[in-house]
Amino acid sequence: MEKRKIRSLEVTPVGIGCMGFSHGYGQIPSEEYSIEAIQEAYDHGCNFFDTAESYSPNLEGIGHNEKIVGKALKDVRDNVVIATKFHITPEEVTETGSVYDVIKNHLEGSLERLQTDYVDLYYLHRINPEVSLEEIAKAMGKLIDEGLIKEWGLSQVDAETIKIANDITPVGAVQNLYNMVERDSEEEVIPFALEEGIAIVPFSPTSSGLLSGKITTKTEFEKFDDVRNFVPQLRRENIEANQPIINLVTELAEKKNATPAQISMAWMLKKYPNVIPIPGSKNKGRIIENLDTWNVELTDEEFKELDDKLNELQVYGHRGIDEDEYHSFLNKDK
Repeated sequence: MEKRKIRSLEVTPVGIGCMGFSHGYGQIPSEEYSIEAIQEAYDHGCNFFDTAESYSPNLEGIGHNEKIVGKALKDVRDNVVIATKFHITPEEVTETGSVYDVIKNHLEGSLERLQTDYVDLYYLHRINPEVSLEEIAKAMGKLIDEGLIKEWGLSQVDAETIKIANDITPVGAVQNLYNMVERDSEEEVIPFALEEGIAIVPFSPTSSGLLSGKITTKTEFEKFDDVRNFVPQLRRENIEANQPIINLVTELAEKKNATPAQISMAWMLKKYPNVIPIPGSKNKGRIIENLDTWNVELTDEEFKELDDKLNELQVYGHRGIDEDEYHSFLNKDK
């Protein structure tokens, strides 16, 4: 398995998104199961684990997911790359008078929960237009100089935003929504990242399971805290309309003795050398299946045929970078 780079960091070509152990896919598993799942992923060869301070049941409170990741990986800390994320508000900056102090306060909380004295990759979870991006980038550079983080990143951003931040402190990674049916990042973000040596870390690389071929118009999602209820491609009419894409991926999967989900990620790994998908699941078997994508290699001919056919097919439903509907969904029962 050939590792990929996030500037100074070396990671497996597929990581795991740990959010599902705390929120986002309905009923969460027990802490014991979640820890075992993360450890089994490590034993399988994965060294890249993604979490966030905000990943908690129904996003109430902070730190639930970080604590699980910290417990699972504390004995192998030096062998893994841990990414976590923080949010920042203008109220926090007003109260302290310093963007750096706010970020460091968030970081210290994450360090305690993760049971570590440094974070490998520290993301600004979402841009807040009322907080200076330039000041955030400067603060991240200072935290790197202090050895508290190794690299920093941004999430759900456009190319212009990346450029502004990167000119101040080189950005290590951008975590954007990217998959076969959500390809906005191909227009400007990925080309810019390739030029600047920035890794792209796609979340939802199988479109919340659509590209696994396991979701049908009869699939029912849990009503409580299941983000799949808002994913546009997973509306019943769009599942049916997007079936030609699923058929295309499934056909190649059968030829390659792989799964459709693996093909969907093998496609992006073949297409871009700086892409490192982090599929999320709360199921041990699915996690291992996703990681085994690194054993599925598309030939140049297979990739071209797949990519050409994808370019010809219409996608129904678009999520994009605007997540107002997502946050409305999360808050509807509060």
